[in-house]
Amino acid sequence: MNKLILNTGVQEFIQKNINTDIVSVLLKKSNFKGISSKELGEQLEAKKKCQDKLPTWYSTPLIYYANKLNIEQTSSEITAQYKSRIVSGKTLIDITGGFGVDSYYFAKKISHVYHCEINENLSEIATYNFQILGLKNIQNIIQNGIEFLTETNEKFNWVFVDPSRRNESKGKVFFLADCLPNVPQHLDLFFGKSDNILIKTSPLLDFSIGIKELKFVKEIHVVAVNNEVKELLWVLEKNYLKEVAIKTINLKKTGEEVFGFSLSEEKDVIPNYGPPSNYLYEPNAAILKSGAFKLVGKQFLLNKLQEHSHLYTSENVIDFPGRRFKIEMVLPYSKKEVRSLKLTKANITTRNFPESVTSIRKKFKIKDGGEDYLFFTTDLNDNYIVLCCIKT
Repeated sequence: MNKLILNTGVQEFIQKNINTDIVSVLLKKSNFKGISSKELGEQLEAKKKCQDKLPTWYSTPLIYYANKLNIEQTSSEITAQYKSRIVSGKTLIDITGGFGVDSYYFAKKISHVYHCEINENLSEIATYNFQILGLKNIQNIIQNGIEFLTETNEKFNWVFVDPSRRNESKGKVFFLADCLPNVPQHLDLFFGKSDNILIKTSPLLDFSIGIKELKFVKEIHVVAVNNEVKELLWVLEKNYLKEVAIKTINLKKTGEEVFGFSLSEEKDVIPNYGPPSNYLYEPNAAILKSGAFKLVGKQFLLNKLQEHSHLYTSENVIDFPGRRFKIEMVLPYSKKEVRSLKLTKANITTRNFPESVTSIRKKFKIKDGGEDYLFFTTDLNDNYIVLCCIKT
């Protein structure tokens, strides 16, 4: 951490050049003694990435930014704030502290937060920023979180871990055992220090794989932001042996879409099927990730178009955790029928359909956008159809 970057002139330069091309900054010689052009570029690039992801950091003067990769890997404020709603008690240890966004929000809920980070520079940055942000209840520890837990005699209300989703060869991984730290390998250590564990994982992790690798799984939270799934949160409670609760949430500017269920409910429910009626419904991304394909239709009294289409319909419009459309027309899929629409622009979605959106656009010369929505899907009789809709 180069503290010269915090000097007034440097901070004014960063603020003034926030939208400047980074390459042009890197190619010019730095005007500031003791600060390289590379360091200036890194601060500019990292701060720019925080504008939407970490608005509190972005809008607070004298924040010191970690490198671009650390910013990319950290939680967004909106997801970190959601995590803080899950935990409670007096103490929590974040064993993979990083830039400290999750710890920041945990500290607003928990009396004493331990932030473990093995990278000395990153830990120093997080410690400094916590002070600038006015937090005094976070204890920063420059040490591997696993080692600290092994050595300490402390007990905590919660252990939080965000394992790195890349192995030593930098390849993407889809099993918890391949992440760093290896969570399944250290579960006994975690439960020796706390009765409650919160784990953040990639949305790519399959529920069945995660449940098999872990133990005492109580809840799985599927967290989406503006209809894009960002992370899975696994709540483990010592000796919990009851059914796993699935909680989906889509965090939007206009509010939250929440849908919860148990895996047995989804397995046992018998959906109602029917042809396209007046209105069409597409569940949000969090629900689709959760696999509640039958239950969501049943709970909202909707008919499902086809077993694998995951689109739903009703005669009258209802509130629904996802997108809603008024069906204007239903066409059998053929070149002649689609071309008869004479559309040059439309929003296209495919569900249980053999062609991709890209190939459809190319075939029919339809650009993206406009007020028309076309759903290419399969009906109850396994016929390919096109639903011509407008948003409602």
